Amino acid sequence: MRAVRVTAPMRVDGRLDEDVYNRVNPASGFIQMEPNGGQPATERTEVWVFYDAANVYVSFRAWESQPDRTIVNEMRRDSNNIRQGDSVEFAFDTFRDRRNAILFEANALGGWTDLQSTNERQFNADWNPVWTLRSGRFEGGWTIEAAVPFKSIRYGPGRVQDWGFQARRTNKSKNEIAYLTKVPPALGLGRADFSASLYASLVGLEAPPLSRTLELKPYVIADLTTDNLSVPRRAHDPGGDVGIDTKYSITQNLTADLSYNTDFAQVEADEQQVNLTRFSLFFPEKRDFFLENQGLFTFGNNSFQGGSAASDVPLLFYSRRIGLSGSREVPILGGGRLTGRVGRYQLGLVNMETRASTIAGAAAAPATNFSVVRIKRDILRRSSIGVLATSRSRSQTAAGSNQVLGIDGTFAFFNNLTFATYYAKSQTDGVADADTSYRAQMEYGGDRYGVQVERLTIDPNFNPEIGFLRRTDMRKNYAQLRFSPRSRRYRRVRKFSTIGQFTYIEDSAGRISTRISDGEFAVEFQNSDRFQIGVNEDYEFLVRPFTIVPGARVAAGAYEFTTGRIGYTMGQQRRLSANVLVEQGSFYDGDRTAVTINRSRINVSPRLSVEPNVVLNWFTLPSGSYSATLIGSRITFTISPLLFASALVQYNSSTRTMSTNARMRWQYRPGSELFIVYNEERDSEAAAGAPGLLNRAFIIKVNRFLRF
Repeated sequence: MRAVRVTAPMRVDGRLDEDVYNRVNPASGFIQMEPNGGQPATERTEVWVFYDAANVYVSFRAWESQPDRTIVNEMRRDSNNIRQGDSVEFAFDTFRDRRNAILFEANALGGWTDLQSTNERQFNADWNPVWTLRSGRFEGGWTIEAAVPFKSIRYGPGRVQDWGFQARRTNKSKNEIAYLTKVPPALGLGRADFSASLYASLVGLEAPPLSRTLELKPYVIADLTTDNLSVPRRAHDPGGDVGIDTKYSITQNLTADLSYNTDFAQVEADEQQVNLTRFSLFFPEKRDFFLENQGLFTFGNNSFQGGSAASDVPLLFYSRRIGLSGSREVPILGGGRLTGRVGRYQLGLVNMETRASTIAGAAAAPATNFSVVRIKRDILRRSSIGVLATSRSRSQTAAGSNQVLGIDGTFAFFNNLTFATYYAKSQTDGVADADTSYRAQMEYGGDRYGVQVERLTIDPNFNPEIGFLRRTDMRKNYAQLRFSPRSRRYRRVRKFSTIGQFTYIEDSAGRISTRISDGEFAVEFQNSDRFQIGVNEDYEFLVRPFTIVPGARVAAGAYEFTTGRIGYTMGQQRRLSANVLVEQGSFYDGDRTAVTINRSRINVSPRLSVEPNVVLNWFTLPSGSYSATLIGSRITFTISPLLFASALVQYNSSTRTMSTNARMRWQYRPGSELFIVYNEERDSEAAAGAPGLLNRAFIIKVNRFLRF
C-alpha cells in the first residue's frame, strides 16, 4: 500500500472531489474473511492513503450494487453499534512491531469510533485521539474521508516511516466481512482487526520532524447535590471545582500524563448485575485517564475484556481500586502516568494519590498512594515477557500496605496458537507469609477446531489489593474442546459449534470445592443470528453459608445441581435485536428458573435507540421462594456524531434501588467537551416515613483542549 504526499489542501468533507483522487489509483481487490474466506469481495471497495506535513488522510469509496440495502443505524461517536451495520475500518501499526495497532472505524452516517489493540488480542475502545471524519453519498454507494494528525499518534523515529496498514469493509445485508489482505476466517472479526502481523506494508510515508507536543485540558465543574446517606445530610448543596489534565511527549515514543484534582463526574454509571454466586462481581473501567494504553498493563494475557465476571484469573492491576470505594467516589488529589516504548521494551508507570474521605459519617478510606510499574519486552515474532509491580500504601495515620510482584510471558505461534503464563507474589502488612499465584495456559483457536487447557493456583492469602480477585484458595484445572464445522449442506447456516468444558477446583487442603461439566451445541446463521442449547452440571462445596438475596441463605455443605439452557441471539443490524436466554434446573438444595434479555436494541431511527435489559430469576430453597430482578434501559438520542443525550435507568430488586443516570455530551471543538449530567438513586422499598430519595446530583462540566 503506497501513501502519497499531497501539496494542495485536502478538504475533509466526504465528497472525494479533489483532483488527487483522479490522479492516484486506489487500492482495491478486498478479500472475504466471511462468509467465503479467501474469495473476492462481492462489492467493490477503494481506499487511498495521503499525507502532508500535518496529517495522514485515509479515504474510502464503498460501492454498493443495491444502495437501498445499506444498513446504518448509529451515528453517535464511540458507539459499539457502529460495526453492527455497514462500516469501514482502517488500522495502522505505527511501530511496525506486528503486534500492536491503532484502529479507526466509521459508517455511512458519519458515526465513528477508535481504539487501541495490544499483542493482537487485548483492545481499548475508550482511546480518544483528536481526528476528524466526514461521510458522503454518491449514486453508487457511500464515501468516507478522515484526517489523523501526526500529533495525535505515536510512531518510530526517522523521517521515512515503515508502518503496517489494514482496511476492512463490512457489508451487513450480506453479513460479509472483507479485508485488504487475506485474513484467516478462524480469527473472527475482533482478532482479525487486531492481527497486525497480517497488515499490508505502507510505503512512501514521511513523518514530520519530532516535536515535543504539550496538551492541556483544564476543566471547571459546578454541581448541586442532595445526599440523605451522608452525615450530616446534604440538601441542594451547591459546589464547584477546577482541575487540569496534561499530556507531554517526552520523546516521540514516551508520553507523560499528569492530572491534578482529577474528576470523572461525566462518566456513565455502571450497568448493574445480578449476583447469585458467593464470588465478587467485576465492573469494567470507564474513566478516560485510566483507559488510555490500558492494554500495556495486561498481565498474564488476562484483560477481562467486556467486563467478564466469570474469570478466576486474578487481575493484578484493576484501576477502579483508585478513586472508588464500592459505589462511592473517593476524591483523587492527582497523579501521573508515563507510557511508551524504548526500543523493544514497553514501559508503563502510574502513581496516583487519593484524599482521605468520609462516607455516611465513617472513614471510608484514608489518604492512599497507588503505584504501578510495568515493563514488557518483545521477543520472537509476536511474543513478549514482562514484569508488573504494584504498591498500595496508606497515610502514616492508617496502618496497612500491600505490594505485588509478578513475571509473565505470552508466546504466540502461527495465527492461532498461544501459550500464556505468570508467577506472582503478594505481601500484605499483618500477614506473615507471602502467598503466590501461578498460571499456565495453552489455547489453539482454529476455525474448525479449538482447544484450551489451563492450570491456575491461588494461595489462601494471595492478595493483590490494587487488583481484582474473584476467588482465592484454589488449584484449578480447566479444559475446553470445540468442533465448529462450516455447513456445506444448509445455505442459511454458516457454522455449527459443539463445545465441551470441564472445570475441577480443589482448595489448598486438597478438598474439592467446584466441579463443572458444561456442554453446548450452537448454530450460527448466515444472517448473523445464533441459536444455542446447553446443559451444565455443577458441584459446589461451601465451607461457610452465604446469602444469595436478603432472606435467602444457603447453608454450608456439598451441593450438586444441573441447569439446562436455550437461547437465541438476533443480529444487531435488525431494527429489533436481542439476546434471549432461558435457564431452568436445580439450584443448591432448590430449583431455579431464569430469563435474560440483554444486548437488546430497538432502532427507532438512526438518531434514536432504546436498549432494554431484563434479568428475571425465580428460585426456591427449603426456606421459601425468592426472586432477583434487574430491569433497565438505555435511551440514546443523537443530534450529530459529536452531540448526543442518553439516559440509563435501572431497577435492582436485590439492592432495592431505582437509579437514573442521564448525560448530554457535546464535543464543541476537537478534544473539548461540555457535559450535563443528572444522577438519582432511590430506595424502591422505602418504609413509610423513610426518605425514598437516597441521593441526587445535577452536574455541569466543561473542558477545553489546548495543544502546543
